[in-house]
Amino acid sequence: MRVHLTATAAAAVRRGHPWVYRDGIADGGGHGSKRGEGKRGERVHRGGAAASGDVVELSAEGAPFLGRGLWDADSAIAVRVFQRTQAPPLDERAIAERLERAFALRDGWFAGRDTTAYRLCNGEGDRVPSLVIDRYERAAVIRLDGDMLAPWLDRLLPHLARALGAHGVRSIGLRARASAAAGEDADGKKLAHLHGPPLPDRLFVRETGVAMEVDLARGQKTGAFLDQRDNRARVRALAAGRRRVLNLFSYAGGFSVAAALGGAGRVTSVDSASAAHASAQRTFRENGVDPAAHEFVTADAFDFLEKARARGDRYDLVVCDPPSFAPSERAKPRALGAYRRLHTAVARVLDRGGILCAASCSSHITAEDFLATLDDATLERDDLRIRAIHGQPEDHPTLPAWWEGRYLKFVVLE
Repeated sequence: MRVHLTATAAAAVRRGHPWVYRDGIADGGGHGSKRGEGKRGERVHRGGAAASGDVVELSAEGAPFLGRGLWDADSAIAVRVFQRTQAPPLDERAIAERLERAFALRDGWFAGRDTTAYRLCNGEGDRVPSLVIDRYERAAVIRLDGDMLAPWLDRLLPHLARALGAHGVRSIGLRARASAAAGEDADGKKLAHLHGPPLPDRLFVRETGVAMEVDLARGQKTGAFLDQRDNRARVRALAAGRRRVLNLFSYAGGFSVAAALGGAGRVTSVDSASAAHASAQRTFRENGVDPAAHEFVTADAFDFLEKARARGDRYDLVVCDPPSFAPSERAKPRALGAYRRLHTAVARVLDRGGILCAASCSSHITAEDFLATLDDATLERDDLRIRAIHGQPEDHPTLPAWWEGRYLKFVVLE
């Protein structure tokens, strides 16, 4: 199958962007094909006959071959680009070789760091578009973005099992696929068993020496937010000598236990899900910290902040890591408004001399967009400055031309 691109889409592919959006596919004739035929070697249009997972070749005016990728029949992202060269062919062996390279890189990155949970493959960032693989001790969980790699899984599984086995992974599971067309994520979906011994519902992993419970059966993403690992270590260092720490949207308590281990006097964890607090408390105990010395509140974060302000509560370290407020570009204006309301409310309970750690995980919100929700007018104070801006860690690599991959913003203000 051949997909003919507009000039704008072709330029993006040349720069190394791994996505071709459906509106980047040119209409009309080209290369002697009849409009909409979709026969082997001829053009595929936006509504062409290609099925999800089909290999397609990309071309443009003056460029008979731009690259090769996989077609997604239902997503707004019509093609994920895998290759810019004509050889070797795009098959399961070529994909497996890229996965093996990604796995091998992590061996060097995590040697001697007492970390047993990390991302083995970061999809587009490891040049294996849409395929995410996270490691939790001897288990690996796969998550797919879109449908185009689903038909390949059976063929890839023997390669995966062999390569992961060589790195000590014995069990492989699959988180239910996300639907890019609907703007959905795979959070909270059932975990399917693919290979090896059955995966446990829950297990403890280590993260720079800290124990952390992971809910593989029902957890967010593949079980945990591994992209905040380095930022949790930063919060541990920042918590030294802090009397009262507030962790909003605390989920399984990663930032909370980090603050407690760092020396915080009392940590208040706020989340709307009581089950998340139970997991956090088990993590506290596993690290030798008595959860009774800290506070776990099941509440909406906005409601909690309003009541805390009315009580006169003040905190000298606040971590605010909400779920994505902008799952799509259309949601961006509403999301920015939500961030501003949240940060205004947070600043009202942050003590003078306190530290605010504010995070955003939406790729549709740029760093500059996010910083605009932390300015003096929003925070209603002029005593804070940016101490640092961090992103995702090294096991979540990205590409220079793929700005969407630089989604995580973690801003420290003091």
